[in-house]
Amino acid sequence: MTITKLLRDPQTEPKWWKEAIVYRFQDSNHDGWVRYQRYVSKLSTLKELGANAIWICPFYDSPQEDMGYDISDYEKVWPRYGTNEDIFNLIDRAHGLGIKSIVDLVINHCSSEHAWFKEARSSLDNPKRDWFIWKAPKGFDSNGKPIPPNTWRSFFGGSAWRYDEHTGQFYLRLFAKGQPDFNWENEVTRNAIYESAVGFWLDHGVDGFRIDTAGLYSKQPGFPDVPIINPGLDFQHPDPAILNGPRIHEFHKEMNKFMRERVKDGRELLTVGEIPCGTHDVCKAYTSAKDQEITQLFEFEHVSVGRKPGNVGVVNFKLSEFKDGIAARFQFIDKTDSWSTVYIENHDQPRSVTRFGDDSPEYREISAKLLALLETSLTGTLYVYQGQELGMINFRDWPIEKYEDVEVKGMYKWMVDQFGADSDQVKDYVNGLQLISRDHARTPFPWTSEAPYAGFTDGKEPWFPLTETFQEGINAEDELKDPKSVFNFWKTAIEVRKTHKDVLNYGYDFTFVDHANKKLFAFTKKFGEKVLYVVLNFSKEEIEFSFLEGYNSYDYIFGNYPEAEIDLDLTSLQPWEGRFYYA
Repeated sequence: MTITKLLRDPQTEPKWWKEAIVYRFQDSNHDGWVRYQRYVSKLSTLKELGANAIWICPFYDSPQEDMGYDISDYEKVWPRYGTNEDIFNLIDRAHGLGIKSIVDLVINHCSSEHAWFKEARSSLDNPKRDWFIWKAPKGFDSNGKPIPPNTWRSFFGGSAWRYDEHTGQFYLRLFAKGQPDFNWENEVTRNAIYESAVGFWLDHGVDGFRIDTAGLYSKQPGFPDVPIINPGLDFQHPDPAILNGPRIHEFHKEMNKFMRERVKDGRELLTVGEIPCGTHDVCKAYTSAKDQEITQLFEFEHVSVGRKPGNVGVVNFKLSEFKDGIAARFQFIDKTDSWSTVYIENHDQPRSVTRFGDDSPEYREISAKLLALLETSLTGTLYVYQGQELGMINFRDWPIEKYEDVEVKGMYKWMVDQFGADSDQVKDYVNGLQLISRDHARTPFPWTSEAPYAGFTDGKEPWFPLTETFQEGINAEDELKDPKSVFNFWKTAIEVRKTHKDVLNYGYDFTFVDHANKKLFAFTKKFGEKVLYVVLNFSKEEIEFSFLEGYNSYDYIFGNYPEAEIDLDLTSLQPWEGRFYYA
């Protein structure tokens, strides 16, 4: 199908990165860790699914304090994963299959083991001292302990400042202790980052970057204290002073210019920035094509429903809140030259079937298919996270000791120190982890049903336990063979999205239908003369829906129940059923 640009809707201008189906994928060798030499052999499975781009999470040399997001050398692959040549070969082989390669760009911070930080830490007058953010203590407590410069909390618990005994100053680390923040105010620092972290990989053929924590580079001048949102805690969530700061757009324009000038073969890059939250105007400012910053965003509004402020637990949420969060992801691009993303899972989110569907044995498959319907119906670039195409679910009832996430470990220790291990606050936090911990999405991928390690390794225990359901049919081998599986539904749904890409991929004028309905998620959107009507039953009960007034007929396009099992003349939806119609 050819897309003709509609002049009143610049968002409909065709681009490969708008139509991409991006898959985030990893594999393992026999020692329980990823090895990219074997990664190449799995590309055909992704091709079969319908993916035409892969997003490879950090593979750089690292002490692995935070799953590789603490980088000690941007130009070297962590030896346990393989060699630089393995990655170069993967990129080349993917290109040979028509698959683009997107890599993680982690440049708000590096590892404390990076040579740059080691130099900066060596003395107060080292030339690289100003490459990072250092502050003197605010004072000292009655025990002589240095007091951090402000009330900013690390995302991983405790103060965002780490005291350095050698030089008598604190350095800013918004994340783990070994992840010092770069000083982006320093132009020399920025140019070094661009050359090492960006230019090196552009020279080796990558097609774009997922830009980690892309809204954090510009901090508020003066490093002020932040408002109290969690009373009783010593340190508060730092977002008001660090997110979407005063020079952030200047920095992204500068980096985008570097990328465009570095690429010599004319390829157009996909750049997706991780921006947790922002108004429509903020999102447009990042993604406007004319401003040349970032092509699209990962925003968190839809996946954050039901999370307590400060991410310290969960509460029940209404379907209407989820609807609004979903719509906010792309409503800002209507009639603009901006673009967005479609996702509900990634390495920082739990399994969507558990969070937004029904992970019971009775409804897991059908609700996983409903979520696939929802995603393939939305405007934006589609991202599928490893295991999502199998309908993987959260692990269940793990004790706190089994969690590996540095965020969980840091936050748990800090909250125990603040409130006590038996406090309601700590109990709420631990209970919430069963739903929202990042670890749910980081378990090894189940290739087979074979015990003990589902084909992830051939004998050695993986670095992290598997989700227990790999012997219940939730594995790649079984699902590829089963025509009714979640995998094969995703495959068909992606084919439908590509066939109807005008209205599914590029559609505009998104409008809710019966927004207040507590079980029905229904909406329309358009492309030219086409009107798409989507009805989705987010419940385990049979419900009724209504056709739109003013339309004489409806053409059924696709749904997650076999056509033979439904009566298309009836306006009732079975549990977790969804349908696409042309009105």
